[in-house]
Amino acid sequence: MKKAVLAVLLGLMISTGWALFAQDSRSQRKQSDYYYVSVPIEKIYSYRNGYVILYRKGANQMARTYIPLEWFTDPTGKADQITLGSGKAWPTLTIYYKSGEFSHVRLYVRRERAHESWGVVPLNINLDEYFEGIEDVRLEF
Repeated sequence: MKKAVLAVLLGLMISTGWALFAQDSRSQRKQSDYYYVSVPIEKIYSYRNGYVILYRKGANQMARTYIPLEWFTDPTGKADQITLGSGKAWPTLTIYYKSGEFSHVRLYVRRERAHESWGVVPLNINLDEYFEGIEDVRLEF
């Protein structure tokens, strides 16, 4: 009987020892230099030079950010547009940072331009100055 109890205890020690070893090896893995911030988009406006993104910065306040069209076609790849199919998914803006510096942005938007999240800037409004010299996206909170 004592040999059976000793064998069970020895088996438990060996099995938990492997689990502890596996946990140590996972904790030694290098963590990514990237992190991201994601915000739901209230409205995304198409403009000839890019997109005007309207997002909620507080309970009762809105903020805007601008993403130039050239970021989507530029070889540096500062921006990706991912289209969402039909369903309940709401458009979001996700900004990625590498080592604390802006890296790139992903726009998750609805495919249907008739969706309530899409808007168009009227032709008589000139927003060209807001798209000049943009190097990164900074969100206000």
